[in-house]
Amino acid sequence: MARALRADAERSVRAILEAAERVLAQDAGASMEQIAEAAGLTRITVHRRFASRQALLEALAVSAKQQLIEAIEEARPDAAPALVALYRVTANVLTVKSAWRFTLSHATPHSEAAAALWAEINAHTHQLLARAQREGLLAPDADLEWTMQVYYALLNEALNKPGSEADPVGQDPDVLATLVIDTLLHGAGPRP
Repeated sequence: MARALRADAERSVRAILEAAERVLAQDAGASMEQIAEAAGLTRITVHRRFASRQALLEALAVSAKQQLIEAIEEARPDAAPALVALYRVTANVLTVKSAWRFTLSHATPHSEAAAALWAEINAHTHQLLARAQREGLLAPDADLEWTMQVYYALLNEALNKPGSEADPVGQDPDVLATLVIDTLLHGAGPRP
């Protein structure tokens, strides 16, 4: 019986987080009651799971960052050449970032748990870029911290590419990954 309640509680938390993402993307000032309604739950149930709006925002940040880590690990970046791994990770991350646009593109509360997850994401990214450098995809003297910052900016810009809303192919994570990686590795200059 306790296991069924636990599974039910996990489902309601997931429903609340997904509803919060949708509702807050439409209206960043939405109330807990609006989020509860979108989740198909009562306000009391939402408050039972999240004592405050701050607690809900922190849970959103943790959940989204955890999903980013899972997306990176699912790409199995150590099992392929750096270029393949970079494309896989990028496509997977873009898929998650697209689903969690509000949470991952707005300043969200950073609990210790969220900060630890972000540090893990940075470590994965740095490790992958270091492999890309060792395998000759990046210049031997490239500043990897700067490259990582540019990579993150390209990920965000790819999701906000002008005209992509009207073009379903333009929103495809594989197409966007190609754009991000080509820009990261070759810039906008002519190719030799």
